[in-house]
Amino acid sequence: MNKAFTKESDGDDDDDQPGLPPLPAGGKNYMTPAGCQRLRAELLELIDNERPKIVDVVHWAASNGDRSENGDYLYGKKRLREIDRRIRFLTKRLEIAEVVDPAVHHGSDQVYFGATVTYADDEGEERTITILGIDEADSSQGQVSWIAPVSRALLKARVGDEVPLPTPGGVRMLEVLEVRYPPPAD
Repeated sequence: MNKAFTKESDGDDDDDQPGLPPLPAGGKNYMTPAGCQRLRAELLELIDNERPKIVDVVHWAASNGDRSENGDYLYGKKRLREIDRRIRFLTKRLEIAEVVDPAVHHGSDQVYFGATVTYADDEGEERTITILGIDEADSSQGQVSWIAPVSRALLKARVGDEVPLPTPGGVRMLEVLEVRYPPPAD
């Protein structure tokens, strides 16, 4: 078969980005307004700035002749595929995004999406997490996806409640110590 008619692929699926969990079947893509704004800004940056620059490099490199040994051309095409894959991913995720403002629960003692929760486990160790959307949670910042087991255990609990958290080592009990939400925007 002629190489021109084969699909170029790095082995990655267009729907999934490495390191990001898939959405639950039939689930919604909950996101805070700030998270939605960050994803939208990344999408616009890719479309308006990064992609046109790479297209220019590839066009210039292609005009230099032999493409088989042209590093600028080969790298540019690869980077262009990565950018296009990320653009498709962000577009799909933003189309199905359900933006939820956690500030509407400001002052509540019950855990909902967007809450910053301080809890103690059955060994007395305290942790503080913020429950966010799949695409915006960063574990290094103490942010946890709403589909994570600890988030699912804590959702709808109130300050003072003890909730079970199933783990591979057995069920652990978590006590909700504090629940905070960002203040509403004026």
